[in-house]
Amino acid sequence: MALKPTIYKFNISLSDINRNYYDTLNLTVAQHPSENPERMMARVMAYCLNAQESLVFTKGLSEPDVPDIWRRTLDDQVALWIDVGEPAVERIKKATRLAKSVKVYSFNAKSDVWWEQSRSKFGMLPVSVFRFDARGISELAALLRRTMTLSVTITGDSAYVATESGECEVEWSPLQAR
Repeated sequence: MALKPTIYKFNISLSDINRNYYDTLNLTVAQHPSENPERMMARVMAYCLNAQESLVFTKGLSEPDVPDIWRRTLDDQVALWIDVGEPAVERIKKATRLAKSVKVYSFNAKSDVWWEQSRSKFGMLPVSVFRFDARGISELAALLRRTMTLSVTITGDSAYVATESGECEVEWSPLQAR
């Protein structure tokens, strides 16, 4: 019998000072049985950083040919492809042919090794790559509850996250901007 995903509900008050974007997000996020809390929260943070109309979570790990998050146009073209983790260069190369804009967000302590091994190949692709601070993502994952109300304030290269059970700051650094 296949394991079922765990469902989380997030009510997020988002203030993105960088983009002058303010919204209330009601997200239902399915955590794949093989996905750890850090990866799921990295997906939520990537969503917040790119929040806009028509942005949706996909089936992600359950469907290997789609990104974690995407935005499709009214004529069903992929406008934005977002992968979380350390994807293979070949996967991202394919994504750049399918989508107008591609972004990658890595999040764990091994991201430095992945980036050093992939940097030159990613450098030839029109893709933006970011690395979340692993400590910040771990702190955010430690606050995780099945139903959460969060306040996320984005400014510069960091997001201040406040929840009922605590607060943390998640920082990121751009590795490649396109």
